[in-house]
Amino acid sequence: MRITAVEDLHADAGWRTLSFLKISTDAGITGWSEYNEGYGSRGLTAVIHAIGDTLVGEDPRGIERIAATLYAQTRQAPGGINAQAIAALENALLDIKGKSVGLPVHALFGGAVRDRLPVYWSHCGSRRVRSAALVGAKAPGSLDDIEALGGEVRGRGFTALKANIIRFDGTGGASVHMPGFGSGDEHPQLNARHGVAADAAAMMAAFRRGAGADADLMLDLNFNFKPEGYLKLLRALEPVGLTWAEIDLYDPAALARIRQAVTTPIASGESLFGRRAFRPFFEAGAMDVAIIDVLWNGLIESYKIAAMADAFEVNVAPHNFYGPLAMLISGHFCSMIPNFRIMEMDVDEVPWIDSFITAPARIEAGCLHLPAGPGWGAEVNEEAVRAHPPKPAARSVLMPGRKA
Repeated sequence: MRITAVEDLHADAGWRTLSFLKISTDAGITGWSEYNEGYGSRGLTAVIHAIGDTLVGEDPRGIERIAATLYAQTRQAPGGINAQAIAALENALLDIKGKSVGLPVHALFGGAVRDRLPVYWSHCGSRRVRSAALVGAKAPGSLDDIEALGGEVRGRGFTALKANIIRFDGTGGASVHMPGFGSGDEHPQLNARHGVAADAAAMMAAFRRGAGADADLMLDLNFNFKPEGYLKLLRALEPVGLTWAEIDLYDPAALARIRQAVTTPIASGESLFGRRAFRPFFEAGAMDVAIIDVLWNGLIESYKIAAMADAFEVNVAPHNFYGPLAMLISGHFCSMIPNFRIMEMDVDEVPWIDSFITAPARIEAGCLHLPAGPGWGAEVNEEAVRAHPPKPAARSVLMPGRKA
């Protein structure tokens, strides 16, 4: 079997573009993966082709050899877009390998540990602040709306949710606090000013009232503060009893100091690439939960990171805010690792999102069930993708705090 072509396809998903990678072979087997050009990865498609076109003529089943060679060829510029390109290629090759032997991808790694994957409702409320019309929901304009949304989460069978900081102006308007990504007047200094700690605590308390005392509540603080600010926020939030606070910092010692100073568990790692980047965080005791982006690292490397995390007694959750094929890729990862914590998913989506693949993941009682079948268990529906061509504006990343 030989690789004959590497192609990219793109589809409109409302406020963003979904991107799919297709690798064809002379055996008639096609491998699929999903990748994302937003959030710092502009130009990724060109890098995928610059790397992937060199694989034409190769046997797609020698995935470890191919991945090791591609890593060596990009060793002087590790991580970043190079790593994401290799990951997209690797994930598509895994789909081919699974289909070639008639097995789901997780069976290539020893099989599933579990077939029900608990999930949490991610970007709860913030999607509606930015894109309410696109997802067919009412934008929250008050803490009462947040409480009602917490009740909706519970009523739809979810027992866990994660939110970003939503702030209200008292007149029905709302914004998402995202200075770490260049939005708002606290960029670039990242100070926790203007009552943001009190606002965050009030928002999460409203979610608690709506979702219930036994709900798992997480707050994603992203890159939005310096350590001083994170501590201020976390101390204000302690009465709410968060399941975790998610913090992005590139300094393991700083993150470890925060973890040691508060009682709230700390999750981190979604922007890290490879075992070498995660290791100092594990050695510093910097996180309770390791967040691994399977689209950025590739499933093989993600599996190795999870194994290393297990040696440090750390459980793992995927960074999964992408499209329906990414849901399956991350789902296979979660199904096969013993130290799984909970899986992320976005519930507020455009209504046509699941049409892009032939067998979307099934959600029942707050758990994800993977489709049966070899590879990822689904194909990309090329007709549906082409029926939703990306908008030109969607190729640009909107400021995270602004409406789409």
